[in-house]
Amino acid sequence: MPTPWSGLALMIVPTYNEKENLARLVERLRALPGNIHVLIVDDGSPDG
Repeated sequence: MPTPWSGLALMIVPTYNEKENLARLVERLRALPGNIHVLIVDDGSPDG
């Protein structure tokens, strides 16, 4: 029986005008198995 993956992953998320969606995205990424680091890169969005 295979064991669950427990490695390390880096998720790079480019964004533009996604302020309203980021909390939900991070919540879903944190629910994934393993050790996941999230780097959110904003491209000068006017929404902050």
